[in-house]
Amino acid sequence: MPISQRSQVKIGMYVAIVLKKDQASGELTEGEVKAILTNSSFHPHGIKVKLSDGQVGRVQEILEDEE
Repeated sequence: MPISQRSQVKIGMYVAIVLKKDQASGELTEGEVKAILTNSSFHPHGIKVKLSDGQVGRVQEILEDEE
C-alpha cells in the first residue's frame, strides 16, 4: 500500500520505494530519503522521493523513522 500523505514522509527516513522501471513487477528498493519530490500534500500512487544514492521512486513502505 503506497504512502500517499506527504506529511508521513520525512528526510532521513529509511523507506521502500518502487522505481518507475519496477512498477509492473512491484519490486521494491530500500534506502534513505534525501529529498521529497512531490509538492502536493497527497498523491494516490505514493509520495515521490529521491534516495541518498540518487534513485527516484514512490514510497510504498516506511521501514524506519529518522529518530
